[in-house]
Amino acid sequence: MSVGLGLLVGFLAARLLLKGGTEGGLMTAPALERANYRGRRVPTAAGVIIVLSVLVVEAGRAILGAAGVGDLTGLTIARNAVLFACLGFGFLGLIDDLVAHGDDRGFRGHLRALASGRITTGAIKLFGGGGIAVLLVASPGFRSGARLIVDAVIIALAANLGNLFDRAPGRVLKVSLLAYVPLAIVCGTGAVGVALAPVMGAALGLLVDDLRERLMIGDTGANLLGGVLGLGAVLQLGEDARYILLALLVALNLASEFWSFSTFIDRVPPLRALDRWGRRRPPAPDRDPTS
Repeated sequence: MSVGLGLLVGFLAARLLLKGGTEGGLMTAPALERANYRGRRVPTAAGVIIVLSVLVVEAGRAILGAAGVGDLTGLTIARNAVLFACLGFGFLGLIDDLVAHGDDRGFRGHLRALASGRITTGAIKLFGGGGIAVLLVASPGFRSGARLIVDAVIIALAANLGNLFDRAPGRVLKVSLLAYVPLAIVCGTGAVGVALAPVMGAALGLLVDDLRERLMIGDTGANLLGGVLGLGAVLQLGEDARYILLALLVALNLASEFWSFSTFIDRVPPLRALDRWGRRRPPAPDRDPTS
């Protein structure tokens, strides 16, 4: 399957699953209804549609391969890793979407809660995401020393950064799709590019509904997209590029502990225009509790 076809089938799978899920299906469940940043009640955790879309696409590819259609009869290492990242990071985000409560925010807030004997959903994401990142890096064959640590930290911080951008309709999807463009160029038509394509096609399939406030992808989607893009970078980029990316991710994650991304975006006209493009109407100021 080519990259273009992967994007297309990911997009179509997401649209079909979303249509079925919003017509008396999954996304209409009362347990998923939450107030968005403007106080409107909408279904959250719609990022689960991305997980299901990737499952459908990969299962379909495997069945077609077994039937002799295409060049590959099974999952490649890259596709297997991306699928595991979708399941793992999506699951951690879903826990947060369904049962998060309390006012603990940011690394400091979750670590303070843990020190006092309370395990927050944010702490589950923090340490669970680190565990998933380590397994992803080690799964193709153990990477020892600094390489394993650096690559795992990149994936975990990328997943957390996805959560930090999920503060306004469509924002994290826009950021993820924009970040995907240079990565897709670097990946080309190789195995990593093919593995990422259905995920990003499914993300594109949710963009309009997120912008129009018909759903929220929630931490399920934000955590997943950040983790998958971090994984793609780890699988594809050279050593120097990964160290540069690590420094950028550390800086952005630390900055979020002290400054609001929403405030910064709103003060820079080009970023503000891009952030608000496609929304249903000009929003009230974003509420931006860092988490």
